[in-house]
Amino acid sequence: MAIEVETKDCTALSDAEFEEMADMCAEGPFAYEAGQLSKEAENWVLVTQSYEGGKLKGFSFCTLERIGGTPAVLVGLASVKRSSKRDSILRAIMLDQFRRALMAFPDEDVLVGAKLVNASGFDAFKSLSEPIPRPDHKASGEERAWGRRLAKRFGVPSLRYEDRAFIARGDGTMACVLDHEALKPEKFSDDVVAQFNDVSSKNGDVLMGFAWAMAEELEKLGS
Repeated sequence: MAIEVETKDCTALSDAEFEEMADMCAEGPFAYEAGQLSKEAENWVLVTQSYEGGKLKGFSFCTLERIGGTPAVLVGLASVKRSSKRDSILRAIMLDQFRRALMAFPDEDVLVGAKLVNASGFDAFKSLSEPIPRPDHKASGEERAWGRRLAKRFGVPSLRYEDRAFIARGDGTMACVLDHEALKPEKFSDDVVAQFNDVSSKNGDVLMGFAWAMAEELEKLGS
């Protein structure tokens, strides 16, 4: 069956859709309830939903905005059903958001940021350049500054953010994250996985990850 993707304003979501999203989340490790999803939708502009055979397989709240003048795609709470096509579902969701970024920011490089809890989250950045953090790279001062900007935009108190590790410490509650489990998690190197050794999802910790969609790459991705 073909994968169908739709992006619309969060204000257009119905109670039935929130219930459908909650039912899907209940099958995974982050069981967001309909009320929490409804509240989270108030913090974002757009929602991208992916269907297969008329059934919801994944969704992502997001917004396209400028941070200090720099174009950005910010991925809020997102969840992908643990199906055999979950990698393709995530890719379809991200491609739709890239297409919208291309329309909103033509001929500009765009930052893509999300809160991650495991190495699989980096699948969202698979087609992008220079993911941060990464094991073979010592983050520059500007890259650490971007981590702080994203943490602030995501509402993380500065005292709970460790800018050299790109880790935001939680407060003991379940964080709103990009929840995805790769089909082949073994493909990630031990060094990539190790970046999450000190991230406790039970405490609500997240890793602030981001990458760049360069203008020429974005044009290809959005075509």
